[in-house]
Amino acid sequence: MDTALLIENLVSPLTLAFLLGMVATLIKSDLEIPEPVIRIFAIFLLFSIGLQGGRELAQADLSNLAAGLGVTGFLVFALPLSAFLIARYILKFDIRNAAGVAALYGSVSSVTFVVSRSYADGQGTPMEGYVTGLVALMELAILVALFYGRLWLSKVEGAAGGSLGAILMETLRGRGLVLLGGGLFIGAVIGERNFERVEPFFVDLFRGVLVLFLLEMGMTAARQLGAFAKVGAKMVVFALAVPLLHGVVASGVATLAGLPIGSAFVLGAVAASASYIDAPAAVRATFPEANPGIYLTSSLGITFPFMLLAGVPLLYEVARLWQQVLG
Repeated sequence: MDTALLIENLVSPLTLAFLLGMVATLIKSDLEIPEPVIRIFAIFLLFSIGLQGGRELAQADLSNLAAGLGVTGFLVFALPLSAFLIARYILKFDIRNAAGVAALYGSVSSVTFVVSRSYADGQGTPMEGYVTGLVALMELAILVALFYGRLWLSKVEGAAGGSLGAILMETLRGRGLVLLGGGLFIGAVIGERNFERVEPFFVDLFRGVLVLFLLEMGMTAARQLGAFAKVGAKMVVFALAVPLLHGVVASGVATLAGLPIGSAFVLGAVAASASYIDAPAAVRATFPEANPGIYLTSSLGITFPFMLLAGVPLLYEVARLWQQVLG
Protein backbone atom coordinates (compact mmCIF):
# COMPACT_ATOMS: atom_id res chain seq x y z
CA MET A 1 0.00 0.00 0.00
CA ASP A 2 1.13 3.56 -0.74
CA THR A 3 2.75 4.83 2.46
CA ALA A 4 2.29 8.44 1.39
CA LEU A 5 -1.46 7.85 1.03
CA LEU A 6 -1.65 6.34 4.51
CA ILE A 7 0.20 9.29 6.04
CA GLU A 8 -2.00 11.76 4.18
CA ASN A 9 -5.15 10.10 5.52
CA LEU A 10 -3.87 9.77 9.08
CA VAL A 11 -2.50 13.32 9.26
CA SER A 12 -5.57 14.99 7.80
CA PRO A 13 -7.49 18.13 8.81
CA LEU A 14 -10.30 15.91 10.10
CA THR A 15 -8.09 13.89 12.42
CA LEU A 16 -6.11 16.90 13.57
CA ALA A 17 -9.26 18.95 14.22
CA PHE A 18 -10.61 16.18 16.44
CA LEU A 19 -7.30 16.08 18.33
CA LEU A 20 -7.23 19.88 18.62
CA GLY A 21 -10.69 19.83 20.19
CA MET A 22 -9.51 17.28 22.73
CA VAL A 23 -6.38 19.32 23.52
CA ALA A 24 -8.40 22.53 23.88
CA THR A 25 -10.62 20.91 26.49
CA LEU A 26 -7.79 19.21 28.34
CA ILE A 27 -5.90 22.51 28.72
CA LYS A 28 -9.16 24.19 29.81
CA SER A 29 -9.30 26.61 26.88
CA ASP A 30 -12.33 28.88 26.63
CA LEU A 31 -12.91 27.66 23.06
CA GLU A 32 -16.60 26.91 22.59
CA ILE A 33 -18.97 26.34 19.66
CA PRO A 34 -22.57 27.26 20.54
CA GLU A 35 -25.06 24.38 20.53
CA PRO A 36 -27.36 25.98 17.88
CA VAL A 37 -24.38 26.19 15.53
CA ILE A 38 -23.58 22.51 16.11
CA ARG A 39 -27.18 21.64 15.22
CA ILE A 40 -26.84 23.59 11.98
CA PHE A 41 -23.61 21.74 11.22
CA ALA A 42 -25.34 18.39 11.83
CA ILE A 43 -28.27 19.30 9.55
CA PHE A 44 -25.91 20.45 6.82
CA LEU A 45 -23.72 17.34 7.02
CA LEU A 46 -26.58 14.85 7.03
CA PHE A 47 -28.38 16.46 4.08
CA SER A 48 -25.16 16.89 2.12
CA ILE A 49 -24.23 13.23 2.68
CA GLY A 50 -27.64 12.19 1.41
CA LEU A 51 -27.40 14.39 -1.69
CA GLN A 52 -23.95 13.12 -2.61
CA GLY A 53 -24.96 9.50 -2.01
CA GLY A 54 -27.99 9.93 -4.26
CA ARG A 55 -25.81 11.41 -6.96
CA GLU A 56 -23.47 8.40 -6.78
CA LEU A 57 -26.42 6.01 -7.02
CA ALA A 58 -27.78 7.81 -10.08
CA GLN A 59 -24.39 7.53 -11.81
CA ALA A 60 -23.75 3.89 -10.85
CA ASP A 61 -23.81 1.12 -13.42
CA LEU A 62 -26.98 -0.76 -12.47
CA SER A 63 -26.45 -3.76 -14.75
CA ASN A 64 -26.00 -7.11 -13.01
CA LEU A 65 -26.79 -5.44 -9.69
CA ALA A 66 -29.15 -7.97 -8.11
CA ALA A 67 -26.49 -9.96 -6.26
CA GLY A 68 -24.78 -6.82 -4.99
CA LEU A 69 -28.07 -5.38 -3.75
CA GLY A 70 -28.83 -8.60 -1.92
CA VAL A 71 -25.46 -8.54 -0.17
CA THR A 72 -25.87 -4.86 0.69
CA GLY A 73 -29.34 -5.42 2.11
CA PHE A 74 -28.01 -8.18 4.34
CA LEU A 75 -25.11 -6.02 5.57
CA VAL A 76 -27.30 -2.98 6.27
CA PHE A 77 -29.29 -4.99 8.82
CA ALA A 78 -26.66 -7.46 10.05
CA LEU A 79 -23.70 -5.17 10.76
CA PRO A 80 -25.44 -2.72 13.12
CA LEU A 81 -27.26 -5.61 14.83
CA SER A 82 -23.97 -7.41 15.44
CA ALA A 83 -22.29 -4.27 16.81
CA PHE A 84 -25.33 -3.41 18.95
CA LEU A 85 -25.65 -6.85 20.51
CA ILE A 86 -21.92 -7.07 21.28
CA ALA A 87 -21.86 -3.58 22.78
CA ARG A 88 -25.05 -4.16 24.76
CA TYR A 89 -24.60 -7.69 26.09
CA ILE A 90 -20.85 -8.32 26.05
CA LEU A 91 -19.51 -4.84 26.80
CA LYS A 92 -22.59 -4.14 28.98
CA PHE A 93 -23.24 -0.66 27.57
CA ASP A 94 -26.54 1.08 28.15
CA ILE A 95 -28.91 1.12 25.19
CA ARG A 96 -28.08 4.64 23.98
CA ASN A 97 -24.33 4.05 23.95
CA ALA A 98 -24.81 0.63 22.34
CA ALA A 99 -26.89 2.30 19.59
CA GLY A 100 -24.19 4.93 19.11
CA VAL A 101 -21.53 2.24 18.72
CA ALA A 102 -23.80 0.30 16.34
CA ALA A 103 -24.38 3.36 14.16
CA LEU A 104 -20.64 3.96 13.70
CA TYR A 105 -19.63 0.31 13.31
CA GLY A 106 -22.63 -0.57 11.16
CA SER A 107 -21.87 2.31 8.81
CA VAL A 108 -18.83 2.84 6.59
CA SER A 109 -15.78 5.09 6.32
CA SER A 110 -15.48 6.91 3.00
CA VAL A 111 -11.69 7.16 3.43
CA THR A 112 -11.41 3.40 3.92
CA PHE A 113 -13.53 2.95 0.79
CA VAL A 114 -11.15 5.12 -1.25
CA VAL A 115 -8.08 3.31 0.13
CA SER A 116 -9.53 -0.18 -0.46
CA ARG A 117 -10.61 0.72 -3.99
CA SER A 118 -7.08 1.95 -4.72
CA TYR A 119 -5.63 -1.20 -3.18
CA ALA A 120 -7.85 -3.41 -5.35
CA ASP A 121 -6.73 -1.47 -8.43
CA GLY A 122 -3.10 -1.88 -7.41
CA GLN A 123 -3.58 -5.65 -7.11
CA GLY A 124 -5.00 -5.83 -10.62
CA THR A 125 -8.49 -6.73 -9.38
CA PRO A 126 -10.56 -3.52 -9.67
CA MET A 127 -14.04 -3.45 -8.23
CA GLU A 128 -17.07 -3.22 -10.48
CA GLY A 129 -18.45 0.28 -11.04
CA TYR A 130 -21.76 -0.21 -9.26
CA VAL A 131 -20.02 -0.92 -5.93
CA THR A 132 -19.85 2.86 -5.36
CA GLY A 133 -23.65 2.91 -5.30
CA LEU A 134 -23.75 -0.08 -2.94
CA VAL A 135 -21.40 1.69 -0.52
CA ALA A 136 -23.69 4.72 -0.60
CA LEU A 137 -26.66 2.49 0.27
CA MET A 138 -24.74 1.06 3.23
CA GLU A 139 -25.15 4.45 4.92
CA LEU A 140 -28.70 3.30 5.65
CA ALA A 141 -27.17 1.12 8.38
CA ILE A 142 -26.99 4.30 10.47
CA LEU A 143 -30.76 4.52 10.47
CA VAL A 144 -31.11 0.80 11.13
CA ALA A 145 -28.86 1.14 14.18
CA LEU A 146 -30.95 4.02 15.50
CA PHE A 147 -34.08 1.92 14.95
CA TYR A 148 -32.56 -0.93 16.97
CA GLY A 149 -31.82 1.55 19.75
CA ARG A 150 -35.38 2.85 19.80
CA LEU A 151 -36.73 -0.71 19.70
CA TRP A 152 -34.67 -1.79 22.72
CA LEU A 153 -35.58 1.40 24.57
CA SER A 154 -39.26 0.67 24.01
CA LYS A 155 -38.83 -2.74 25.64
CA VAL A 156 -36.90 -1.40 28.63
CA GLU A 157 -38.23 2.12 29.16
CA GLY A 158 -41.45 2.18 27.19
CA ALA A 159 -40.01 4.84 24.88
CA ALA A 160 -41.63 5.70 21.53
CA GLY A 161 -44.68 3.58 22.23
CA GLY A 162 -44.85 -0.17 22.54
CA SER A 163 -45.69 -1.40 19.05
CA LEU A 164 -43.19 -2.09 16.30
CA GLY A 165 -45.16 0.19 14.00
CA ALA A 166 -44.97 3.08 16.46
CA ILE A 167 -41.20 2.65 16.86
CA LEU A 168 -40.74 2.48 13.09
CA MET A 169 -42.78 5.65 12.58
CA GLU A 170 -40.82 7.41 15.31
CA THR A 171 -37.58 6.49 13.51
CA LEU A 172 -38.98 7.50 10.11
CA ARG A 173 -39.98 10.90 11.49
CA GLY A 174 -36.55 11.48 12.99
CA ARG A 175 -34.47 14.21 11.38
CA GLY A 176 -31.69 11.74 10.69
CA LEU A 177 -33.83 9.71 8.27
CA VAL A 178 -35.56 12.78 6.83
CA LEU A 179 -32.22 14.42 6.01
CA LEU A 180 -30.27 11.32 4.91
CA GLY A 181 -33.12 9.53 3.14
CA GLY A 182 -34.60 12.69 1.67
CA GLY A 183 -31.20 13.86 0.49
CA LEU A 184 -30.50 10.45 -1.05
CA PHE A 185 -33.76 10.60 -3.02
CA ILE A 186 -33.27 14.20 -4.13
CA GLY A 187 -29.67 13.60 -5.17
CA ALA A 188 -30.73 10.58 -7.23
CA VAL A 189 -33.56 12.26 -9.17
CA ILE A 190 -32.49 15.88 -9.78
CA GLY A 191 -29.91 15.05 -12.43
CA GLU A 192 -26.35 16.24 -12.91
CA ARG A 193 -27.26 19.69 -14.24
CA ASN A 194 -29.39 20.55 -11.21
CA PHE A 195 -26.85 19.05 -8.83
CA GLU A 196 -24.13 21.31 -10.22
CA ARG A 197 -26.18 24.34 -9.16
CA VAL A 198 -25.98 23.40 -5.48
CA GLU A 199 -22.59 21.70 -5.63
CA PRO A 200 -20.59 24.76 -4.46
CA PHE A 201 -22.57 24.79 -1.19
CA PHE A 202 -23.17 21.12 -0.45
CA VAL A 203 -19.91 19.67 -1.81
CA ASP A 204 -17.26 22.40 -1.78
CA LEU A 205 -18.10 23.52 1.77
CA PHE A 206 -18.61 20.01 3.13
CA ARG A 207 -15.06 19.31 4.28
CA GLY A 208 -14.73 22.70 5.97
CA VAL A 209 -17.93 22.26 7.96
CA LEU A 210 -16.90 18.72 8.80
CA VAL A 211 -13.59 19.95 10.23
CA LEU A 212 -15.46 22.32 12.58
CA PHE A 213 -17.91 19.55 13.53
CA LEU A 214 -15.06 17.20 14.43
CA LEU A 215 -13.40 20.00 16.38
CA GLU A 216 -16.50 20.16 18.57
CA MET A 217 -16.72 16.37 18.76
CA GLY A 218 -13.12 16.33 19.98
CA MET A 219 -14.02 18.77 22.77
CA THR A 220 -17.04 16.67 23.70
CA ALA A 221 -15.00 13.47 23.69
CA ALA A 222 -12.31 15.00 25.90
CA ARG A 223 -14.91 16.09 28.45
CA GLN A 224 -15.96 12.46 28.76
CA LEU A 225 -12.61 10.70 28.56
CA GLY A 226 -13.22 9.29 32.02
CA ALA A 227 -16.05 7.21 30.62
CA PHE A 228 -13.78 5.84 27.88
CA ALA A 229 -11.07 5.07 30.41
CA LYS A 230 -13.51 2.85 32.29
CA VAL A 231 -14.17 0.76 29.18
CA GLY A 232 -10.92 1.50 27.32
CA ALA A 233 -9.46 -1.99 27.30
CA LYS A 234 -12.74 -3.54 26.21
CA MET A 235 -13.25 -0.93 23.49
CA VAL A 236 -9.75 -1.48 22.11
CA VAL A 237 -10.54 -5.18 21.69
CA PHE A 238 -13.95 -4.33 20.23
CA ALA A 239 -12.51 -1.74 17.82
CA LEU A 240 -10.04 -4.29 16.43
CA ALA A 241 -11.97 -7.57 16.56
CA VAL A 242 -15.47 -6.54 15.48
CA PRO A 243 -14.36 -4.78 12.27
CA LEU A 244 -12.36 -7.85 11.25
CA LEU A 245 -15.35 -10.07 12.00
CA HIS A 246 -17.59 -7.84 9.88
CA GLY A 247 -15.05 -7.77 7.05
CA VAL A 248 -14.56 -11.53 6.96
CA VAL A 249 -18.31 -12.18 6.94
CA ALA A 250 -19.08 -9.48 4.37
CA SER A 251 -16.42 -10.58 1.89
CA GLY A 252 -17.51 -14.20 2.34
CA VAL A 253 -21.18 -13.40 1.69
CA ALA A 254 -20.23 -11.27 -1.32
CA THR A 255 -18.10 -14.09 -2.74
CA LEU A 256 -20.89 -16.60 -2.14
CA ALA A 257 -23.25 -14.28 -4.04
CA GLY A 258 -20.94 -14.43 -7.05
CA LEU A 259 -19.18 -11.06 -6.86
CA PRO A 260 -15.61 -11.00 -8.22
CA ILE A 261 -12.69 -10.64 -5.83
CA GLY A 262 -12.25 -6.88 -6.26
CA SER A 263 -15.88 -6.10 -5.45
CA ALA A 264 -16.07 -8.66 -2.63
CA PHE A 265 -12.90 -7.25 -1.09
CA VAL A 266 -14.05 -3.62 -1.22
CA LEU A 267 -17.41 -4.49 0.34
CA GLY A 268 -15.57 -6.46 3.02
CA ALA A 269 -13.21 -3.57 3.71
CA VAL A 270 -15.97 -0.97 4.05
CA ALA A 271 -18.00 -3.38 6.20
CA ALA A 272 -14.96 -3.59 8.47
CA SER A 273 -14.62 0.19 8.67
CA ALA A 274 -16.34 2.52 11.13
CA SER A 275 -17.83 5.88 10.30
CA TYR A 276 -16.44 8.97 11.99
CA ILE A 277 -17.99 11.42 9.52
CA ASP A 278 -21.59 10.48 8.76
CA ALA A 279 -22.83 8.56 11.79
CA PRO A 280 -21.79 10.89 14.67
CA ALA A 281 -24.11 13.63 13.46
CA ALA A 282 -27.07 11.22 13.33
CA VAL A 283 -26.25 9.75 16.74
CA ARG A 284 -25.93 13.18 18.29
CA ALA A 285 -29.31 14.18 16.85
CA THR A 286 -31.10 10.99 17.97
CA PHE A 287 -29.31 9.95 21.18
CA PRO A 288 -27.56 13.05 22.54
CA GLU A 289 -26.96 11.19 25.83
CA ALA A 290 -24.65 8.71 24.08
CA ASN A 291 -21.01 9.36 24.90
CA PRO A 292 -18.84 10.35 21.90
CA GLY A 293 -15.85 9.78 24.15
CA ILE A 294 -16.62 6.08 23.69
CA TYR A 295 -17.94 5.60 20.16
CA LEU A 296 -16.00 8.32 18.34
CA THR A 297 -12.69 7.83 20.13
CA SER A 298 -12.71 4.12 19.32
CA SER A 299 -13.74 4.68 15.70
CA LEU A 300 -11.35 7.53 14.92
CA GLY A 301 -8.52 6.66 17.26
CA ILE A 302 -8.35 2.87 16.92
CA THR A 303 -10.33 1.37 14.03
CA PHE A 304 -9.48 4.04 11.45
CA PRO A 305 -5.66 3.83 11.68
CA PHE A 306 -5.78 0.03 12.11
CA MET A 307 -7.78 -0.39 8.91
CA LEU A 308 -5.46 1.85 6.93
CA LEU A 309 -2.27 0.27 8.20
CA ALA A 310 -3.19 -3.41 8.49
CA GLY A 311 -6.89 -4.13 7.99
CA VAL A 312 -7.15 -3.38 4.27
CA PRO A 313 -4.28 -5.65 3.11
CA LEU A 314 -5.33 -8.35 5.58
CA LEU A 315 -8.90 -8.38 4.29
CA TYR A 316 -7.66 -8.58 0.71
CA GLU A 317 -5.96 -11.84 1.61
CA VAL A 318 -9.20 -12.99 3.25
CA ALA A 319 -11.10 -12.17 0.04
CA ARG A 320 -8.56 -14.19 -1.96
CA LEU A 321 -9.06 -17.11 0.41
CA TRP A 322 -12.83 -16.88 0.07
CA GLN A 323 -12.44 -16.95 -3.74
CA GLN A 324 -10.43 -20.15 -3.48
CA VAL A 325 -12.93 -21.78 -1.12
CA LEU A 326 -16.26 -20.49 -2.48
CA GLY A 327 -15.48 -19.07 -5.92
